[in-house]
Amino acid sequence: MSPQSPILIKRSFPWTDTVQGQSVTFRLMTREDQLAVVSLARSLDDVDLAFLRQDITQPAVVDEWIDQIERGRTITILVEIQGRVAGYGSLFHDEMLWTSHIGEIRVLVSGKYRGLGLAKRLTVELFHIAREMRLERVICQIPAAQTRVRQMFERLGFSPEAILSDWIMSRDGETHDLIIMSRPPDELIIV
Repeated sequence: MSPQSPILIKRSFPWTDTVQGQSVTFRLMTREDQLAVVSLARSLDDVDLAFLRQDITQPAVVDEWIDQIERGRTITILVEIQGRVAGYGSLFHDEMLWTSHIGEIRVLVSGKYRGLGLAKRLTVELFHIAREMRLERVICQIPAAQTRVRQMFERLGFSPEAILSDWIMSRDGETHDLIIMSRPPDELIIV
């Protein structure tokens, strides 16, 4: 059993690898990570902050996220470089909903560490977990303005399911289209 939730996963954490000469550790998020995640969020630029689904610069919001982890509705993998949280990947799932066969992936990597392939590695890890959980489909929701994020998910085999016009509002009050993409977790991921 993972230390973060009652969801049983076979994946072993933490583990460390070398990525472009940097030692990178992947581990599960715990309550003790609240300040590190808030610090990561507060280091983001305005563009990244504009499209966060929740304002994780606020400790109370991160506390609610951790509550979801402890209730078994979320699994979050943190990626650390030099002892600092450089990003995360989360798999959200709720057995009580009519979408109990679906998981949702959210991934964020600090701008300082983009280009190292960390978002892809986090997504692959989350796919292994989704497979272990026997989920039938994994989705991601992407603001249409984030074309690089959409392209990364397309390279990982995601296909658009829906485009919702003016569905999300950024912090500046502007509305933007939202793209929902999905793929089955049991198919091979080509990276």
